[in-house]
Amino acid sequence: MTTHDRQRLSLESAILLLALVAVLPAGVTALLFLWFGDHGIEVQWTLTVVIVGCWWGCAFAIRQRVVHPLQLLQNLLAALREGDFSVRASHARHGDVLGLVLREVNELGDTLHDQRLDALEASALLRTVMAEIDVAVFAFDEAGRLRLVNREGERLLGLPPERLLGRRAEEVGLAPYLAGAAPRTVEVSFPGAAGRWEIRRTGFRQDGRPHDLLVFADLSRALREEERQAWQRLIRVLGHEINNSLTPIRSIARSLRRRLTRVPRPPDTEDELLNGLAVIAGRSEALGRFMTSYAQLARLPRPRRRPMAVEPWVRRIAELEGRVPVAVRPGPRLTIEADGDQLDQLLINLVRNAADAALETGGGVAVGWRSAGGGNGAGAAAGAGQARLEVFVEDEGPGLADTANLFVPFFTTKPDGSGIGLALSRQIAEAHGGSLTLENRRGARGCVATVSLPGA
Repeated sequence: MTTHDRQRLSLESAILLLALVAVLPAGVTALLFLWFGDHGIEVQWTLTVVIVGCWWGCAFAIRQRVVHPLQLLQNLLAALREGDFSVRASHARHGDVLGLVLREVNELGDTLHDQRLDALEASALLRTVMAEIDVAVFAFDEAGRLRLVNREGERLLGLPPERLLGRRAEEVGLAPYLAGAAPRTVEVSFPGAAGRWEIRRTGFRQDGRPHDLLVFADLSRALREEERQAWQRLIRVLGHEINNSLTPIRSIARSLRRRLTRVPRPPDTEDELLNGLAVIAGRSEALGRFMTSYAQLARLPRPRRRPMAVEPWVRRIAELEGRVPVAVRPGPRLTIEADGDQLDQLLINLVRNAADAALETGGGVAVGWRSAGGGNGAGAAAGAGQARLEVFVEDEGPGLADTANLFVPFFTTKPDGSGIGLALSRQIAEAHGGSLTLENRRGARGCVATVSLPGA
């Protein structure tokens, strides 16, 4: 007999004893009056049996009335502990305390049942996601043993789960990645795949014990897709520009050949020949300039940073523009570490674009700078915690009608534009850890270009 059973029996005995004691005075008094009164022996024994029987019957009824709900409650709690949420207490009434307790246990069973269903559905969803995602996921316990691996992880290591689970990180070749910086990118070959991988690591607790979650994301496919799309864009742009130049060259060359083969030759043959050769030379030079511009955009060197004062730089570039007056709005005295030649090219492009826009409406151009706290934009990481320099170029032109293609190489709305000025300027800004934005001015005509650079 267990301790629990002894406690239960002692509780039952105590309830029975209390019931007997509660009725004892009345029973003893009735028996005294019965046996010392003027009654026949048959009446005395008959009534004695009735009194004692009722006495014990009531005591056992009281015992059963208290113990039975407790036994039912014990069975319900045992079922809940075993995970059986289908057992319910019937006849749980509102009018008594035990009925309320049984109703609460029923409600608890319903709640646990719903939570179990939610947990099973979440677990099934997690298993499905783990199986379908294209990243390898590994979970190691505090002893460095593999406790979880998904389908991509099995493919990466080239082993089935029964040969992986329970093995140490050193045995499966993943120990070096449980230490060191994370996230990081490595190039490594595994039994099931090779390439460049981004490694992420985080910790979690299961059953109160620390675990490590290791995630390998294959960057090779994404990089190859980006490279393929870049080549497609390059071929599309080059093909378009080359065809634009070769089509008139071919047409003029055929026309000139037909003229040269005529007998007798027309009197204006020489003039036509000179005009045609001039057109061919012009288109060839335009194609050469296009290829040179493309090479300049593709081969931008890394910035050679040196201390550079902001005010002389801005004023010098403003003085270079002679078509429209350029107003300089002074700002704080700042010095940055940057490549002066590249930033000259950047600001010259912006001021020239602003002047072109201002000429259309007869407006003006303004250039200024200011200091901004904290990093934002493309170079936020590089300038986190540092003051940033913001150089702005405002014009009073017609504003921007199409902002979607502003920084697309070789896209231009100018008749003689090359379409690389803004793309090259943004590339220079991002190479310095900064950003370049171009938007319409608020509350005024024209647009404003803003260059944000770190380290002011």
